[in-house]
Amino acid sequence: MKFVTFKKKDGAVGAGWLQGEDLVVDMHEVSNGVLPNNMLDFIQDHSLFMDHVRSLPSFTKTDWGTYPLGEVALKAPLPNPRSVRDFYAFEDHVKNARHNRGLEMIPEWYEIPVFYFSNHLAVIGPDEPVHKPAKCQWLDYELEIACVIGTGGKNIKPEEAEEHIFGYCIMNDWSARDLQRQEMKVGLGPAKGKDFATSLGPYIVTRDELEPYRLAKNYNLKMKATVNGRELSKGNMKELYFSFPELIHRASDSVALYAGEVIGSGTVGSGCLLELGQEVHRWLEPGDEVALEITGLGVLRNIIADQGEMDDNVLP
Repeated sequence: MKFVTFKKKDGAVGAGWLQGEDLVVDMHEVSNGVLPNNMLDFIQDHSLFMDHVRSLPSFTKTDWGTYPLGEVALKAPLPNPRSVRDFYAFEDHVKNARHNRGLEMIPEWYEIPVFYFSNHLAVIGPDEPVHKPAKCQWLDYELEIACVIGTGGKNIKPEEAEEHIFGYCIMNDWSARDLQRQEMKVGLGPAKGKDFATSLGPYIVTRDELEPYRLAKNYNLKMKATVNGRELSKGNMKELYFSFPELIHRASDSVALYAGEVIGSGTVGSGCLLELGQEVHRWLEPGDEVALEITGLGVLRNIIADQGEMDDNVLP
């Protein structure tokens, strides 16, 4: 199934799933209130709620609680994740990024998957504007895939970790490279360079839908990124050096994971402007449209907005 969060014409926000290609089902409305009205609550008790979902009939466009896809605006499928951990799991990305800085590959990278915590309160969805930080001149996209934890746990074994995944979605870990470059000289990792926006969407795809693409360790999912219609990045999820079960095993080491937490893969090889270099494409500017596409997971688009379009005094 493909789960979504969406805004209706009257401004109300609902949660549910896509039926077919063009029908959005509001889970709270069609279940007469049995199912929750937001994705976080649904994911937290999904093992119970999914039984009710399976008992519901197929819907039509004339049924109450259904909306044509073209008449709603998709939001981040999980707009309020409990946390966002982003890993560094594609070997080519690490090699390329370090090579561009004149650095050799570090052997420690192969020993453990590493991650940082991103701002889980700065999540945006498809077609929402991305406002670069006021002091940023080097704005970059990052082509990634993320999983959403559906069942919590601590010290989760790799061979059991897949059962803890609710589903997958596209993730764009927007980066202010100049701010990141300055702050990482201190040795603590990225913070303000990653603090302003992370895109998720357009929906969360449950694991069963990806079974046709399954490989021994990962999935055969093609990944690409375009800027203003020009393809710049191309890769595949199967190139992950550390699989998602291994990432979950690392994240849950001596720490409890909870339903509704997001775990990102890190950038696929060639999946950002930092790797490609300015001779391939300049840093992002207002008006640029960035589209990330992953097999089975859809397309996630965002447009870079002018900083002046954002009201500092308005909170979501």
